[in-house]
Order: sequence, then structure tokens, then C-alpha cells
Amino acid sequence: MNPEFMYKAIETANLSGKDIPVGAVIVKNNVILASAHNQKEADNDVTAHAEIIAIKRTSHLLQNWRLDDCDLYVTLEPCPMCMWAILQARIKNLYFGAYDTVYGAISTNPKIIHLANSNLKYKGGIMEQECKILLDNYFKMLRED
Repeated sequence: MNPEFMYKAIETANLSGKDIPVGAVIVKNNVILASAHNQKEADNDVTAHAEIIAIKRTSHLLQNWRLDDCDLYVTLEPCPMCMWAILQARIKNLYFGAYDTVYGAISTNPKIIHLANSNLKYKGGIMEQECKILLDNYFKMLRED
């Protein structure tokens, strides 16, 4: 786990505009292959979550849907849709910042990883305060509008 990559995920989350500020970075051999932020509102696409976009970009770059030996850094615990994509892409390690006790795949259903017969390793709570501040500020701004 390299905090530099979570900093990059946070930086990327700040580009989310009107979308919930979530940033994702995919790394292989200590090199960032792709980064993405949520674009659901911007693209009118329910699947345009940061993780999904980063997986697509990395797959295109590597010309392979199998992202073996890749690590994913994301500012918010992935939802079930994103978690399934992470598992199917064969991501090696998942590192996330803030926990999502409502929609987070691991918080709400930790057995999901075993459903895919996956060897995914994960660690949450990385730079959790910084990631939570992003989300708190976003939702505070929404309430003020």
C-alpha cells in the first residue's frame, strides 16, 4: 500500500464536478495506469462510477480485461456493482478510504468476495478522514443549494 496513490485518488475525486466526489486509481508495478472520477451525472450513465471507468481505461491500455497484479485505490468503499467488476477484473488488492455502511459492498455483504472465488485482498480506512471530508463537503453543499 502506497499513500501516494490514495493522494492521487483524492485529487482525482476533486474533479467530479456535480457528481459525488469519488476518485479511483489503478496501479501496476508502482505505476499509475489509469485514474477516474465519478461521472454518473455528467454522462447520464448509472454505470459511470470511478471504479468502472478506471477498470475500462486500464483494460483498454493493457488490451486485456484481466487486470492481474493490479491494485485499485478508491476514496470510497465500492458499491456492489463496482465490487463485482473489481472481482471479475481480477484486481489483486483493493485499498479504499471512507467506509460506506449503506451501499458499501464489503460493509453490507463481506461474503461477496467469496462468491466470485476471488483472492482479492482489501484494506479500508486509508486516509479515511480526508476522504470523508470530501464527501461531507459535497453533501453539505447540496443541502445549501
